[in-house]
Amino acid sequence: MTRTLNLIAFVVFASALFMRSTDPIIPPIAAGLAVETSTAALLATAFTLPYALIQPVLGALADTMNKARLMLLCMFVLTAASVASALAVNFEMLFSARVIAGLASGGVVPIAFAIVGDLVPVAKRQVAMGRLLFAIMTGNLLGATLSGVIGDLFGWRAVFFGVGMVGAIVLAVAVPAFRSVVEQPKKFDLSTLGPNYRTIFSNPLAKICFGAVFLEALFMYGVFPYIATLLHQAGETRASIAGIIIAGFGLGGAIYGLMISRILPLTGETWLMRAGGFIMGLCLIVTALRLPWPIEFVNFIVLGLGFYFLHAVIQIYASELAPAARGTALALHSFFFFLGHAAGPIVYGAGLVTVGIPPVLYVGAGVLASVGLICARYLRRPAGA
Repeated sequence: MTRTLNLIAFVVFASALFMRSTDPIIPPIAAGLAVETSTAALLATAFTLPYALIQPVLGALADTMNKARLMLLCMFVLTAASVASALAVNFEMLFSARVIAGLASGGVVPIAFAIVGDLVPVAKRQVAMGRLLFAIMTGNLLGATLSGVIGDLFGWRAVFFGVGMVGAIVLAVAVPAFRSVVEQPKKFDLSTLGPNYRTIFSNPLAKICFGAVFLEALFMYGVFPYIATLLHQAGETRASIAGIIIAGFGLGGAIYGLMISRILPLTGETWLMRAGGFIMGLCLIVTALRLPWPIEFVNFIVLGLGFYFLHAVIQIYASELAPAARGTALALHSFFFFLGHAAGPIVYGAGLVTVGIPPVLYVGAGVLASVGLICARYLRRPAGA
């Protein structure tokens, strides 16, 4: 089992590099392809909206066929789309490539968590998923940091070539390794789709889990594509600085992955959720104050830690909404999360051209703190579980 989990972590680490790779290089992309910065920022939506919309389909497929095979197929398409992004001759081509990348990425991380849910008992799943999150956040951290540095040194196209190369290496290692260690193929059966969805949504906790992650993503991740823009407005034009700040979030997630096995017995899930919502709200307020970038970097570390305090607990409950349809449940979890992720840049973009981003951040702070409190009240494990 340990070898399988390490392989899964390797794959999700690589896929996480793709997620935040465009955020630090939005201004250079805008300049290079002759579009407005607000238009280039929609590359985040181009990735995350298809990621969200494909989840119900991929989740259902994961429950009716070999999860690992589907995950690796998606990783292959994601790698090819990254190379296509690097070769884009106009914004429309880049936008289309990011749409394809988002569709493919939707079959990597959620299915990886479903595989872990199948392999690891629920009592040990928080720690196992915490380690997987560590791999994801390390990928996010390096993806954002290296994206900014490579963008400054070699241009934005080199960023896409770089992550594509990493994807190819991962596939070369993972494809032969997964043949002997993961589940046997299942019979594809469309008749299971309807009952699976009914089972999931009949669970009263579904609306709490899915609604919470939608709001998390909308108000927290929505500001990420505008970090470079906010820095530009303050006179800091280096893409590497935007990358460092965004990487702080990944570092906070990595710290969570290392600490969770010691923190959880001390706090329990309820206090972890309350603390997570409060911390995220406080960090959005700090971001609205436009403080010097070293302070913002530390703020994003704390933001990443607070986010996973709340989000990881929600994910555990999502994995138990319908154990017989775990792939579908976790895909729906990702669907709502990335639907919010896709809506976020649009909301913050509207704020940028009307009232400014800070008022949106203040509203988001209150919403995220409330989400933590609501989840802490309603997400409770049955006695003896």
